[in-house]
Amino acid sequence: MIASVRGRVAAVAPDGAVIEVGGVGLAVSCTPGVLATLRVGAEARLATSLVVREDSLTLYGFADDDARALFELLQTASGVGPRLAQAVLGVHSPDAVRRAIAGADLTALTRVPGIGKKGAERLVLELRDRIGSVGDDPVPGGAAGSAGAAWADQVRQALVGLGWSAGQAEQAVTVVAESLDSQPVPPVSALLKQAIRVLGTGR
Repeated sequence: MIASVRGRVAAVAPDGAVIEVGGVGLAVSCTPGVLATLRVGAEARLATSLVVREDSLTLYGFADDDARALFELLQTASGVGPRLAQAVLGVHSPDAVRRAIAGADLTALTRVPGIGKKGAERLVLELRDRIGSVGDDPVPGGAAGSAGAAWADQVRQALVGLGWSAGQAEQAVTVVAESLDSQPVPPVSALLKQAIRVLGTGR
């Protein structure tokens, strides 16, 4: 297993980054929140988890070992694969996930795209006794407004990390937010791609 990678950031894209390690560029799938911390040309260290399938090898990257451990624990629940586990960490911090599961906060869990009420109940049932200690931070998105602020901040930071100015990022986030209206919030990665399209048409 590849537990971590450290090297120069060669590229950053909406859904992942390329980290050069010993002359080899490793493609790492990351959440927008992690991508926002990376800068092309700078050195970075990511905790990683390698997911092996018959037709693919996918390396998932995380800010720290705690997030990676939770990513792997989430996949032990029925019906949760790596993409869904990554989506959970794209919406909530590790502490927020633990609090939601320990407190059976189905509302917070169902804010993750791909998790319905039954899926949330299954996560609570299967992981509640194994989720570990719960931090003191409140669950992000405890109200609809704070959930919206969470995705907006992640998209804004990711856009700046990709090279746009803070002003451009703010403008794109505003356009994307207006397009959502009262619809359910899509995955942050989808919102980031939408914001990039907005900025692309403005060039």
